[in-house]
Amino acid sequence: MPRPQKCRRICDMPKCRRFGPLGEGLNNLPVITMTVDEFESIRLIDSEGLSQEECAAQMMVARTTAQAIYASARAKLAECLVNGMQLTIRGGNVVLCGGNSGRCCCCHKKHPAIERQD
Repeated sequence: MPRPQKCRRICDMPKCRRFGPLGEGLNNLPVITMTVDEFESIRLIDSEGLSQEECAAQMMVARTTAQAIYASARAKLAECLVNGMQLTIRGGNVVLCGGNSGRCCCCHKKHPAIERQD
């Protein structure tokens, strides 16, 4: 019996959850689903410039888990880009950081409530 999956901490939900080619016949295109934690790994590593170890600490998972999440996300992105497929972002076992974690590197940017307290 596999171990239960831990919740992965994310800073914010994606602002846009659907991507894909423009034009006619979009309803017939296959859709790839990326989980929210996969999106978060792409954001942290590729956009924020964190290492996989730093990403793992941010998401409160093991480094090997962060590496697997990131590899899965990159494979899905590549499939969408190369094959012209739609990408949706949803699902996953995640919890929002809430903006009050000392380990979160971007809470001050993402949570307006934190900014108002300054």
